[in-house]
Order: sequence, then C-alpha cells, then structure tokens
Amino acid sequence: MGSSREVNDSRGRRRLTREEQIKRRRAIEARKKKRRRKRIVVSIIAIFIALIFGGLFYAYSFISGLKTNNLGTGIPPASKNDSINVLVLGMDIGDADIEGNKSIRRSDTIMVLNYNPNTKKAHIVSIPRDTLIEVDAYLDTGEYRRYWKINTAYVLGGEEEITMHVESLLDIDINYIVEVDYDAFRSIIDSIGGVEMTIEQDMFYDDDAQNLHINFKAGETVLLDGEKAEEFIRWRKNNDGSGLADADLARIKNQQLFISKLLDKVMSPSIVFKAPKILNAISENVETNMPAKELVSLGMKIMRLKSSDIIMTTLQGEPQYIYGESFLVADKEYNMDLINSLSSDDPSSASNITTIKREDLKVIVLNGTNISGLASTARDKLLARGYENVEVGNTTEAVNKSVIQTNNKDLKDLLKKDIDIEKIEKISGSEYKDYDIVILLGEDYNLFN
Repeated sequence: MGSSREVNDSRGRRRLTREEQIKRRRAIEARKKKRRRKRIVVSIIAIFIALIFGGLFYAYSFISGLKTNNLGTGIPPASKNDSINVLVLGMDIGDADIEGNKSIRRSDTIMVLNYNPNTKKAHIVSIPRDTLIEVDAYLDTGEYRRYWKINTAYVLGGEEEITMHVESLLDIDINYIVEVDYDAFRSIIDSIGGVEMTIEQDMFYDDDAQNLHINFKAGETVLLDGEKAEEFIRWRKNNDGSGLADADLARIKNQQLFISKLLDKVMSPSIVFKAPKILNAISENVETNMPAKELVSLGMKIMRLKSSDIIMTTLQGEPQYIYGESFLVADKEYNMDLINSLSSDDPSSASNITTIKREDLKVIVLNGTNISGLASTARDKLLARGYENVEVGNTTEAVNKSVIQTNNKDLKDLLKKDIDIEKIEKISGSEYKDYDIVILLGEDYNLFN
C-alpha cells in the first residue's frame, strides 16, 4: 500500500513510484535498442550501396581499360538470334631479341568460342596449329611456298589472314577477335587464385632460349599459378623425346582439360570476390576488337550455362608430309557435324523449317509508324531471303511494339530468324485471313534490322 502512495520532492513534484521507475527505464532501453537497430540497418544499407557503387566503378574501369582499338572493327551478329563467334588467339613472343615486334608473333593457340542464343549452348573449338592453309607467299630466303601451317597465318597477313582461314575451315563468320599473350595468360590465372590440376604423366622439359622450364610428376596434384599453368598448357614432350604421341593434338586435350577446370572455378559463386582483380588483369593485358559491353554480356551468358552446355571439340584432319613437314589436312565433310553444331539454327526446329517454302507464303508488311519506307525495307529483306509474295501497306492505328501474326505455329521459328521480331500472335484482322503472315512494324523496329 505504501508503495502506491504519492510522494513529492522538494520542489513539490510528484516522485515516481518504483513500478513507474521500472517502466520508464524499460521504455528508455527500448528506445535505445530501436535506435541501435536503426543504425545497424542504415549501416548495412550504406555498405550495400557502397558495394554496388564499388562494383559499378570496377565495371567502368574494366570497360574503359580494355584495349579495343588495335584490332580493327568487330562485326556484330546480323541479329540477336544469330550465333556469335569469337576467335581467341594465344600468341607467342615471336623473336625474344626483338621485343615489341608483334608482326613476327605466331598464334601458338587458336580457338573459336561459339555461343548459340537459340540452343543456349557454347562450343569451344580448337584448331591445331599444324592445320594446312593455302597462301601464295615467299620465305625470307626468297623461296616460294603455297602451303603453310595456320599458326604462321598471323605472320603472313595479321588478323585478317588468320580470320579468313578460320572462317573457311569452320564455315562461319568471325565476329570478334581476342588476343592473349603469355604475360596476359599468367596475369589472369594469378587473379583467380590459380587452378588445381592432377598431373597424368611426367612432364620434364627445359628450354633456356624460351626461358621455359617444366617440372611435373605424374600423379601429383598441383595448384597451378599463372607461370605453372603456362608450362602445363605448352608442354608437348620431354627433353629425352618421351611425351605425347600425337604432339599438338594431345596438347590440345591438355589445354581443354585445363579450360574445363578453369571454367569450373570461374563459374563458382566465390569468384565474385575476385572480380576486381580479374577485371583488372583482363583490361590491362588482353587485346580485343569486341566492345566491352558485348564482352561482359557474353561472359554473363556463358556464366549462366551448365557445364554440360559448354562443349569442347577439335577440328579433325589427316596428317600429310609436305616440304618435309607434317601438316594436318582438314576436310569439311569429315568435320560436318562440328560445322553444323556452330550454326545459328535451333536443331529442334530444323525439321519444320526445312519443309517450309518461303516462296509459297503470302505475306503483308504494315507500317504502324510515321517512319517513311519502313515497310518497304522489311519487304526487301524478306525478298532477299527467298520470299516472293510480299505486299506492303500502313496500319490505321499507331503500333508501339512490332508483332508477327500467323496462324501457322510451324512458321514461328522461321520468322524470328528472318525478320528479327520476337512477339508472335495469331492473325487478328478478318481482312487478312487470306495471308499466311501479317507483320506489324512498330516504333521499336529498327530501320537497319
């Protein structure tokens, strides 16, 4: 009873009872905890924002730092449904006594990275450096030669020469080139923290002229840093003559095994913490004519693939001796499965597409914009692809998003390939019931598609 009695202090103010004091202290503590939680939340948000801006800064530094001006202009795919082909060249140092003279370098490693947006698969195709090419050229001694190994194409005519031969061998169009020398390779491998490999056979090789010293024992598991990784992918034979029976082709198998392990590490979630070092290593050491935005976009697409969707293959051929040297003579018929796998077409829709004759289809293209000549441009594109019955006109109402209308579901994949419009629906207007295809061009349609 006494605890609830009112008590006044010396100024006549009512003193708080014990229960009231406890409640007040609890309220004060609750307010303090709330402020602490708020500060923690604000700090977390600030850190998160800092990480975002830090990531953007590194991305911007990467985009700004790429060496994109030394290899000419890349050629982007004609449409977003076409495969993208990147020629990757691993360059040697050329003549060690003439440092900086890139014209005498050879392409020690030749690969094509092919990404098909239709199948969502990537192919990494290795081209043996002994593959035969035909070039009318002369040796330094003045001797005329017609047949050369493809790794000399760079010396004979630079990027244009080697690109031409790779395109001919694989029946593709090369969109971009990436050149990586051994300094760049070592730097990139070091930036990801190395790659762990199990050594399958003894590798002992010393070459003082190239400053190359390889020493691996069969059965050991080694974390390969940049220098050791270079030694692993370059090794072909030991000083005593033992080693790989089929030389360059067997070395390609080692390279592909290494790439497989490298991709496993790069595609693991933990790699994000090493992204700044990786981006810096690439921007400082790699030369390409691929815009940084496209390079990042392609990298992200490949990162999202399953390992089973990244396929590594090698161009095949028959060995022949010419000029007393061993050449690999590739035959297109023998490599037809490989060549077909690099096509932009989606194999799942190929059977339907091949039964459709473009010349039998009745098409009308309607311009739903104020852009003069848009429908005529699209018509000319269809005519060039084999359509023969194509009319043009204008819509009565403005169209924002382009659309293909057809009641034949088998035409969908063909039309996406031919006109590069994603949205497809059934024909809506009764006045167009006699047409197989109605194409409505909207504001989003690019005149230069």
